[in-house]
Amino acid sequence: MAQLHKKFTDAQVKELFDRYSKGEIPRRYIQEVLGIKVRRFFALLGQYRENPDRFSIQYRRRQPPRIAKQTEKALLKELAIEKNIIEDKDNPVRRYNYSYIRDILADKHKQPVSLSTIIDRAKKHGFYLKRSKQAAHDREVLTHYAGELIQHDASLHLWAPAAGEKWSLITSLDDHSRFILYAELVRRESSWAHIQALQSVFLKYGFPFSYYVDSHSIFRFVRGRDEMRYRHHLQTDEVDPQWKQVLDDCGVKVIYALSPQAKGKIERPYQWIQDRLVRTCVRDNTTDIRRARIFLRQELERYNFRQVHSATLEVPYFRLQKALQEKRSLFRQFQIKPPLQSLKDMFCLRTERIVDAYRRVSINAKQFQVNKANPGDHITIRFYPMTGGLTELRFWRNDQLLDLQRLKTRDLAGMHF
Repeated sequence: MAQLHKKFTDAQVKELFDRYSKGEIPRRYIQEVLGIKVRRFFALLGQYRENPDRFSIQYRRRQPPRIAKQTEKALLKELAIEKNIIEDKDNPVRRYNYSYIRDILADKHKQPVSLSTIIDRAKKHGFYLKRSKQAAHDREVLTHYAGELIQHDASLHLWAPAAGEKWSLITSLDDHSRFILYAELVRRESSWAHIQALQSVFLKYGFPFSYYVDSHSIFRFVRGRDEMRYRHHLQTDEVDPQWKQVLDDCGVKVIYALSPQAKGKIERPYQWIQDRLVRTCVRDNTTDIRRARIFLRQELERYNFRQVHSATLEVPYFRLQKALQEKRSLFRQFQIKPPLQSLKDMFCLRTERIVDAYRRVSINAKQFQVNKANPGDHITIRFYPMTGGLTELRFWRNDQLLDLQRLKTRDLAGMHF
């Protein structure tokens, strides 16, 4: 763009526009004299015609906006806290998160600051680390429908360094919308914890088309890794783990990732949540998993309902709702499949037993009399842990529920399902 204020006076340009308006000089001649293009010409002409007396081409240098001193102080304080977190080797945080600082200033201090301003202050005051290049994911799963594929995984991590113990974060994510359907911190990853995740998702959203997981032993039996001596003849996938049996009852397909790169979509939300949750727990000096769960819910609310996803360029919640409204969904209505009678028959742990001559079965060295059972019957026992420290045992023979009993959950300690 030509710097007209250095070549012409206001009076000279006014004269040219005045003569153009009277039809004395063609536009092309004025453009050539001023050294401007047609768009710039008409912009100046519009300004001239709007107010000829006050028309000017003089450059007005604008002072860049400055943030308030109080805001500047809060910004530098938060950056200093970030630096201390990064430099503490006990914390699993190794880089600055300026978006997190921006959200802290807006939510906690009620002082919105642009990301570019935060980065500018960080560089000027030594709160900046150059990022290393990361390898790109070379494999992705593309879906066109909500519920077509649910990415499911768990991450064992030191979420709250002050607690001194690692917890597992179990997460289920809709691949199409990137909406996190389920997320929970647990002290120990187990088949039951993953089954509870299934129950939560299915009751709220319905049955999806498929689940996408890695080959962890909770999800898949792999010969040579999970086999026991008496099962040496079994091949991979010839034994269904507890979690897989639940999906079979629900009619949901399971797809196993062939490489860590293929799990990229679930890993990125983990990284996003991990980075922010750890920072929040460090600042709060969190030691209790219940308090960490509160912070987790806060970050989920931000991720699902407020954060624009970098890949879809949409907020996950609105992308999910859009797919549902446009009937682009493979979620099916939740129903209990006969002959099963209850949620406790679907979302449960199972084991097989043979009834002895006294119509009893042994479970973890305890004897149970089974009503309506006959000696020699092959029965399936479905275990459903409940609140209050009790587990309900549901005894099935083929498609018939024979008996219901309860025992203390602690009496099942050490039992292998």
